[in-house]
Amino acid sequence: MTIAFIGAGNMAGSLIRGLQTSGTPADKIIAADPAQVQLDALARLGIQTTTDNAVAVDAADIVVLAIKPQITGNVLKQLPPLQQHQLVISIVAGIDMRSLQDWLPNKQPIVRCMPNTPALLGAGITGLFANASVNGPQRHKAQDILNGVGSSVWVSEESQLDAVTAVSGSGPAYYFLLMESMVASALALGLDAETSRKLVVETARGAALMACEPNADPATLRRNVTSPGGTTEAALNVMQEQGLPTTVDNALQAAKDRAETLALEFGSEA
Repeated sequence: MTIAFIGAGNMAGSLIRGLQTSGTPADKIIAADPAQVQLDALARLGIQTTTDNAVAVDAADIVVLAIKPQITGNVLKQLPPLQQHQLVISIVAGIDMRSLQDWLPNKQPIVRCMPNTPALLGAGITGLFANASVNGPQRHKAQDILNGVGSSVWVSEESQLDAVTAVSGSGPAYYFLLMESMVASALALGLDAETSRKLVVETARGAALMACEPNADPATLRRNVTSPGGTTEAALNVMQEQGLPTTVDNALQAAKDRAETLALEFGSEA
């Protein structure tokens, strides 16, 4: 099965390395991009490269769209007509299924995906949604490709991808902000910069590992480490009183709303 990548940026590179790790031969992968420097970086992986999108998709069984949302319409409209058996996997942010279907042949099988940046380290989580033209084997193949950079979940309605964007697509930045704030507070409490950073980052790593255990529940974990009258309870009481849960809820709603408007800005009727 030949897989073509339209776009040769960081996320495409991560997916390609994931494919190779799972056993896809280099000669079954081709990447297209107008920037030769991007192609040169991927060529070191032994894959085929080209500056011509039409060449890339010509014999491909799967076409992965890894391009910027503002150019997606022009890129797809300039492609030669794809065949019914060719699966399109889109990791383009802000381009909804309606637009993809407008720019591609009728009944084209399409899987729209929302990965996040930890995928660059093989630790991502991706939400996937398939249109009605995608068959069972194609669903499995799409999931296999995205699982090469972490794990994945399917959603039953495309609108749920906006929630995925709010939770996990933008999610790493929320944790970075919390870590940034904790480092600043640690400095204010008298710790040096190196110690502050290490304490915060390793605490985040450890907490995430505990939450990843089978059947782990964040609320239960929180209660288990919160002794009545202790230091943790004192800190959590301040967070609750100053509205952290409400802030998080409002923030994720704002991200979801923005995801919806991006589809209007960059979509086929923009």
